[in-house]
Amino acid sequence: MSRRVVRQSKFRHVFGQPVKADQMYEDIRVSKVTWDSSFCAVNPKFLAIIVESGGGGAFIVLPLAKTGRVDKNHPLVTGHTAPVLDIDWCPHNDNVIASASEDTTVMVWQIPDYVPVRSITEPVVTLEGHSKRVGIISWHPTARNVLLSAGCDNLVILWNVGTGEMLLALEDMHTDLIYNVGWNRNGSLLVTTCKDKKVRVIDPRKQQIVAEKDKPHDGARPIRAIFMADGKIFTTGFSKMSERQLGLWDLSNFEEPIALQEMDTSNGVLLPFYDADSSIVYLCGKGDSSIRYFEITDEAPYVHYLNTYSSKEPQRGMGFMPKRGLDVSKCEIARFFKLHERKCEPIVMTVPRKSDLFQDDLYPDTPGPEPALEADEWLSGKDAEPILISLRDGYVPVKNRELKVVKKNILDNRPPPGPRRSHSNADISSPTLEEVLEEIRALKEMVQVQEKRISDLEHKLCQFTNGTD
Repeated sequence: MSRRVVRQSKFRHVFGQPVKADQMYEDIRVSKVTWDSSFCAVNPKFLAIIVESGGGGAFIVLPLAKTGRVDKNHPLVTGHTAPVLDIDWCPHNDNVIASASEDTTVMVWQIPDYVPVRSITEPVVTLEGHSKRVGIISWHPTARNVLLSAGCDNLVILWNVGTGEMLLALEDMHTDLIYNVGWNRNGSLLVTTCKDKKVRVIDPRKQQIVAEKDKPHDGARPIRAIFMADGKIFTTGFSKMSERQLGLWDLSNFEEPIALQEMDTSNGVLLPFYDADSSIVYLCGKGDSSIRYFEITDEAPYVHYLNTYSSKEPQRGMGFMPKRGLDVSKCEIARFFKLHERKCEPIVMTVPRKSDLFQDDLYPDTPGPEPALEADEWLSGKDAEPILISLRDGYVPVKNRELKVVKKNILDNRPPPGPRRSHSNADISSPTLEEVLEEIRALKEMVQVQEKRISDLEHKLCQFTNGTD
């Protein structure tokens, strides 16, 4: 008599649930652009969503705590002259976000901690180098101020945002439209997928293709690829019969997949979101009403189905919270921000535990906001793993840090190592002074608006009084 053995996993019982209705974000006009982007980006401070905007492109930034109905006059981030296609928060500064647009530019924005009175129209820096629309942007995981952009000109460009300069341009590597680009854990390699049905692993600093796989999925629909923490590559795509597939590949033997599974026959492109700490991949399809999650292990079949979260409404986009933004007291291991036509619905993934103590096995040390390298160090050939932080006491977002753009190398402005001396006091206090001046400027604008409103009301009152005498 055989006995069934259940695979042991601490994530076997993970389940997803939506938040209460008053904790959702409502009345948001989510962009209707036909582009396979997530349309949403989130960090421990802010939620950003690409929205419909007349006369150009825009996205809205909301503090996480500002739930409920969003004012139709809420300030936007506007500056692009064509629709915004992708947005991404800087992993090393929670107040900095980059946006890519059909107008061929990439813009980097500084978002204040307070809600601005007017729309933000002036980016910190505008990066120009693409000749066609830019649909993909991604920050380097460990190097400060390094930003990647990929456009419909089949070109991948790496920028130093701190100087506003182009570091590298990866030309003649892609023969057609680039579908997605992803970094590995330390930012030494890139994985790209392309309309020519090839997955390429690229060393950007050597500007050469390290490995290449032709047709990992036979179907004609777009392929997506991401790096796992151990260097393997996870892909999603379609079979010849238009069935959605997922695959796991080893760079040392790129010809045969470690695992290849068929899922269903839906049309939506599967967007993979990866949590390296738990080795779980979450698959969200455009137009789907579900989120499937799989655990990646070293045991056959290597890709283990865990569960599915389902809802009634189809999703138009998805934001994925970094691990340091989760509530560890509730054993929360992932949080999604699911976009519908007029609202954003947070979905919380939880592992049920009876104990109220900190769960060490669920929360290993995770990448924090401090960069491990400067841009020039990375460009010169150095690699470094992310600087890890503990979530035992929860994560508190750091104070607003100003992004400065200078024409010369920003390393020249760094204070010398060792004990601080009196002559460095000006360097320490200058960001604080700039913050104060910015707040004073915003308050002055608010006072001017209120004074005008009071004057108008007094004028109307005088007219009303004169009319009744």
